[in-house]
Amino acid sequence: MRTAAAVHVAAGSMLLTALAAAPAGAGAPADSSAAEQRGAAAAAARAAGRGIDFGRCPAAQQLPGTVRCGTVRVPLDYARPNGRQIEITVSRARATGKDPAGGKREVRRQGSLVHNPGGPGATGVYFPMMGALPEWKRIAAAYDLVGYAPRGVGGSAPLSCTDPGTFHKGPTRAPVHPSEAYKRERVAQAKAYARGCAERAGGSLRHYNSLNNARDLDVLRAALGENRLTFLGASYGTYFGALYATMFPSHVRRMVFDSAVNPDPEQIWYRNNLDQSAAFEDRWADFRAWAARHHDVYGLGGTAREVQAGYDRARARLAKKPAGGKVGPEQLQAALLRAGYYDDHWPQSARALSAYLKGDPAPLVEQAQEHPEAAAEAENSRAVYLAVECNDAPWPTDWAVWDRDNTRLARRAPFETWGNVWTNLPCAYWKAPRQRPLDVRAGRGELPPTLILAAERDAAAPYGGALELHRRLAGSTLVTERDAGSHGVAGGPNACVNGHLEAYLLEGRVPGRRASCAPHPEPAPGPRTRPVERQAG
Repeated sequence: MRTAAAVHVAAGSMLLTALAAAPAGAGAPADSSAAEQRGAAAAAARAAGRGIDFGRCPAAQQLPGTVRCGTVRVPLDYARPNGRQIEITVSRARATGKDPAGGKREVRRQGSLVHNPGGPGATGVYFPMMGALPEWKRIAAAYDLVGYAPRGVGGSAPLSCTDPGTFHKGPTRAPVHPSEAYKRERVAQAKAYARGCAERAGGSLRHYNSLNNARDLDVLRAALGENRLTFLGASYGTYFGALYATMFPSHVRRMVFDSAVNPDPEQIWYRNNLDQSAAFEDRWADFRAWAARHHDVYGLGGTAREVQAGYDRARARLAKKPAGGKVGPEQLQAALLRAGYYDDHWPQSARALSAYLKGDPAPLVEQAQEHPEAAAEAENSRAVYLAVECNDAPWPTDWAVWDRDNTRLARRAPFETWGNVWTNLPCAYWKAPRQRPLDVRAGRGELPPTLILAAERDAAAPYGGALELHRRLAGSTLVTERDAGSHGVAGGPNACVNGHLEAYLLEGRVPGRRASCAPHPEPAPGPRTRPVERQAG
């Protein structure tokens, strides 16, 4: 799934072509092999004995002194637990024990709350800082807040597929309806990227996958001294959290699945990406309708159609003359894609588009330009994203399948469809063996109660994924934020959602099988934009 850079994917029916046959050599067993099960147990026992030596965090991370850092050693290959080891970077802020209401009573510590923000490819080392926010203070009083960088990410045996110095190549084109020549160009780039991953990572590439992420999580649990895991996973973090619940059900204490992706093996990951592209069209329509309601502020038009026309004009103009020499159509689309993830981006997105159309490119350049100093981190994140998703499951290996399915989809969902294709296309030419996804599920009584949080109009993790996970995990509770679409709702602006989160984590209480919350308020528009006399560009 294509994801935004954040702490951190059902749409209508689609005409899909059957997946092409998996490449020769693909098809690792769907379930953990006996050797890997034994290896995971051995690694967890070893980690429990060693613990984590927490100390000062690396200066480059700029974490406050209340956050301490350490590492956990895990096997690269769980079938060979005594072979090559890699280190996972971990961060922690101790439970404050303080009553956030200002009372004098001491809050009982309940252990560690481990968080993963999703991706694949995102780091969670900054999660402990959330404890300073009002929405998190009650949880931070009772739990050590623990974040970590999953294997391949940041300082955790970092993965790279190309020279970071050549990673940002903006300004770049991004045709809504690409020509055959443009498609051939992108296919060649995808093949080169997949080849680069194989050459740079070698035989270790196959070990960056979701099953190993779940095993690493159990080793981390043991290293923290926890007999059972309390876990909050967002977006992709819900998927390997669900794998963990399937693989290690007796090790689960409490689990929160925030913005759940669809764990159905048939959805991982090709079909999930198609669903995601379709859902982004609906969320893009939400943004355009909001901007139209605030035409008096932004001047983008009084209807969603008029806002779309303005966006199309901006794309055409940027194709001829990039803004600031840095922002082309692809950078514009990537910037406005953030509005599909989080509605708190709506005011600044509308302002940037409006200002550019009125002759001032500065706000758009500020939001959309690619920063060379961030290229290494962005390249690493993309490398891990593709390694995990490409390794996790078979993908179509025939470009004609991708072309047929996405050409059909782009007729009704043009905003994100082809961008999603270009992000994921290296998986068609991947060199490492593919796995068959584990069948996520838990029968009644196999797990303690678990909590699923979902926004009904989430585009990055379409709501059908939460329904499917809820169906597969007996005893789970689904809390829905109705008619809302921000991606990641735990600790956000909805007090009702946060109340359910706190009741579950602090008291183990759930509101039955399902509950719903009214949507959080839409963002207020920002200051009016005014035309300027200079030309855009």
